[in-house]
Amino acid sequence: MHPVLRILFILIFAFFSQAISAQNIEWKKIYPGVWKGIAGKPEAYDLLKAADVRASSILQKMDKADFPLNKNDIHFQLNSGKSYLRIPLEKNEQLFGFGLNFQTVHQRGKIMQLHADHYGKSDNGRTHAPVPFYISSLGYGVFVNSARYIDVYAGSGVRKDSKNPPKIMDRNTDKDWSAHPYSDAVEMLIPAEGVEIYVFAGPKPVNVIERFNLLSGGGCLPPRWGLGFTQRVHRLYTDEQVKKEAKAFEEKGFPLDFIGLEPGWQSKSYPCTFEWDKGRFPDPARFVKEMDAMGVKINLWTNPYVSPDASIYTAILPYTGSHTVWNGIVPDLSMPQAGKILFSQWEKEHVKIGVSGYKIDEVDGYDSYVWPDVATFPSGHASEQIRQTYGLLVQKQSFEMFRKNNSRTYGLVRASNAGGSSFPYVIYNDNYSHEDFITALINSGYAGVLWTPEVRASKTAEEWLRRFQTVCFSPMAMINAWSSGMQPWTFPEVAPQIKAVAELRMQMMPYWYSEFAKYHYKGTPPFRGMSLEEGFASDFKKEKTATNLEENPYEEAITKEVKDQYMAGEFLLVAPLFTGQTTRKVILPKGKWFDFYTGKFVGDGQVITITPGLDRIPVYVKDGGIIPMMPTRLHAPKPGEKVDLEIRHYGEKNGSYALYDDDGVTFDYEKGIFSWREIKVEKQKNGTFKGSISKEEAGKPNTVGKVTWRYMTN
Repeated sequence: MHPVLRILFILIFAFFSQAISAQNIEWKKIYPGVWKGIAGKPEAYDLLKAADVRASSILQKMDKADFPLNKNDIHFQLNSGKSYLRIPLEKNEQLFGFGLNFQTVHQRGKIMQLHADHYGKSDNGRTHAPVPFYISSLGYGVFVNSARYIDVYAGSGVRKDSKNPPKIMDRNTDKDWSAHPYSDAVEMLIPAEGVEIYVFAGPKPVNVIERFNLLSGGGCLPPRWGLGFTQRVHRLYTDEQVKKEAKAFEEKGFPLDFIGLEPGWQSKSYPCTFEWDKGRFPDPARFVKEMDAMGVKINLWTNPYVSPDASIYTAILPYTGSHTVWNGIVPDLSMPQAGKILFSQWEKEHVKIGVSGYKIDEVDGYDSYVWPDVATFPSGHASEQIRQTYGLLVQKQSFEMFRKNNSRTYGLVRASNAGGSSFPYVIYNDNYSHEDFITALINSGYAGVLWTPEVRASKTAEEWLRRFQTVCFSPMAMINAWSSGMQPWTFPEVAPQIKAVAELRMQMMPYWYSEFAKYHYKGTPPFRGMSLEEGFASDFKKEKTATNLEENPYEEAITKEVKDQYMAGEFLLVAPLFTGQTTRKVILPKGKWFDFYTGKFVGDGQVITITPGLDRIPVYVKDGGIIPMMPTRLHAPKPGEKVDLEIRHYGEKNGSYALYDDDGVTFDYEKGIFSWREIKVEKQKNGTFKGSISKEEAGKPNTVGKVTWRYMTN
């Protein structure tokens, strides 16, 4: 064959091969701005089926949007029984997501295997929530609905038939040579003969995440008490020691809404009986009732691995895997029979006597702790599928147990995945890097999960206070003293500051509760990265141009990875300090920003350097921001209890805010028994501000008492 004809033949073959592979994905618009693609033969068991959630009805009401990519550039191939996906990337497009990462926020160029596991101090895809969902800075998202381990090349591989190949360079002579040439695609390998692919439109990146969360039922709505303060006590405490701890909080004036009991509450743990230890807790029902009378709920630690001494052992044995964990059998919770046996026991012995929730441990991985991949399960699902979904299964089934009893819960879990945003659980782990904790808090917003930067122990008063400040600006304000036995006042020299920030957490409950309601109804993450904030994210579509960084450091700052500041709710920017830091830089989005504590103007679209002192965590409010606050109190308001509000307004703009209300403890909000009150602050002709709040609706919840106004910026 003539060389020219040979080249032409190759090009024609390549073109038709790509065209055929693109046509193998059958796309269907399922909601405004959401498309589902079917490639090959997807497996019957996947992440969304494990989570077993219904998409929020709000999703149907979202703005319409066009498919955000060129469908012909999304390729699927079946290679040796594995699904290969290729999604295009543009130059200077940044990626976020791919699960709960702890060290990186920018994910372009990363290679990882999304694999349920503990965090091993490396962002390699093995994490507590290996969510196969990513968000582009260009305002679209992609979700691969598979319960398999997924190999991801997030713009790291270069195909020889690339439409946008990297520039060829000579390492010997080119100073710009790179070992990582430009890549124009995200590539994934899924060990299955087909897969479901979801594409989400924006137009803004935050809208992508909202659609993703709403597909999973919306974000969770915790009970009010869940957003208060919690202390996890030493693992072998008795009922009397727990009561003594709660009384100490009350006597010293420290807020406390729920106490967590660690392994010693059970007769045996590792593996577990799920039964009360009669020595340490001789009358569990009486104990829980007494604690409730003190205004303190009880949360129980457990893992799901069943001890041979458990009363349910024989009944659940046929529905367990081939391998044990700490000599405990592993319930195959993908089977209804297993879930019914396990959670009926929990319901009878825990929930029915008033236990408020669980800390479900060791469902994430760490290869030497859980079942191996050679394990088999009676459902017929592969070991890796059970591992990828086990966190979802325990959350779903325990949550439904509380729903059945019309009592909301808020707890802790070691693992989650796509589909789990509506479950009222916060992820935690055994790592203890404060910096990593904040990066994880940022990434949780991209992954559709919640994360707590818990406080466990500290070597110095400074570290204790710095850690405490961040948990009070997170989804769960918690000290986990299961081993240390530490208390908020352990370091007397900072006890007043600790108390002040704990009180602030309680004062801000109307704000936190409304922000979680927006998470539930709108899908907006209550804690999220700066790239999702209007006026912050740089325009990645433009080529970076040379600039005088001394004159304009902001341009460089916003293109770098920002993993030490984050947004908390609609209006707040939080910039924590870590041990040893006395000063730090804060990148303010465009628009005026004001100090949370004083109301003073601090900057507009610029990098500021601050020296805040030890007493306060730096927090800034955007112009026109409204923060509803209640009086300091030791416990969350009870159902129907009227609470006075102080409504703070910041800045020079008019402002508005949606204040949410319901009974705070039941699922009656699912029946429409909730209300939104509109708060407005408007500038008058004389230059002063005046606030108003919409009237309560007849037959709707109203816990708002006396309202006062505080205009922070004079």
